[in-house]
Amino acid sequence: MKINNGMKILIVGLGLMGGSYAMALKKKGYFVSAITRSRSSVDFALKKGIIDKGSDEVIPETVNSADVVIFALYPHVFMEWIENYQQYFKPGAIITDVTGVKGAVVYKIQKILRKDVEFISSHPMAGREVYGVKNADDSIFKKANFIVVPTGKNTESAVEFCKSLGTELGFWKITALSPEAHDEMIAFLSQLTHCIAVALMNSSDNPNLSDYTGDSFRDLTRIAKINEDMWSELFLLNKEALLKEMDVFLAKMVKLRNFLALEDAEGMKEMMRISTLRREKFDN
Repeated sequence: MKINNGMKILIVGLGLMGGSYAMALKKKGYFVSAITRSRSSVDFALKKGIIDKGSDEVIPETVNSADVVIFALYPHVFMEWIENYQQYFKPGAIITDVTGVKGAVVYKIQKILRKDVEFISSHPMAGREVYGVKNADDSIFKKANFIVVPTGKNTESAVEFCKSLGTELGFWKITALSPEAHDEMIAFLSQLTHCIAVALMNSSDNPNLSDYTGDSFRDLTRIAKINEDMWSELFLLNKEALLKEMDVFLAKMVKLRNFLALEDAEGMKEMMRISTLRREKFDN
């Protein structure tokens, strides 16, 4: 089964990602409704034509009319929402998410979810260092990756649906990973990089750094402007995988430091050659 224009879509959580999803789907002709806590976010999205209908409270009829429900919430809020409101889902509805950690979320939701509703998880590997629906921008999907995260409880039809959703949103490449493989990969590709950026910005309290910096520092610390509530929750939910990646990184940093201390230029050059070769693959 693939997503099609006859399906009504509900987005729960109208921040940057939820708003960007709504924007992309509305442009494709879908009827898009939204539920979010902020009345001002609803009003803005309606005024800008990002959604067709919106509310700052859970209205049973709105939930029940949706064929597809996309959750763009913090993990703990997502789980609480399912516990409190899943009775309003239409039988046969498909739900998906944008949650950045899967192992601690997907299995719990599939365990408590009604049997006549299917949850197929996904992760849009896209974003910006700004927040809220006022910064919604569906162009962030164009060169981004989209990961579908099925479990043994998912049907092939739901997996196909989720892949077609990624295509409809405009993502560049769509792949599938198990929750465990996803969390291992995301610990390295996303969470560790945010840890490095945060640690780097905590390494100097010079108030005038912005007067001296070049592009390399700006590029490396772009993601240091961070939502502390969301990212600390994601780190804790993926604690073991992230600690493993942090330990590997720390060992490599110590290795590079020791090459420098010993004035081992060849050792440093070899690490740099490996770095260059691996980074070139991203440019292709």
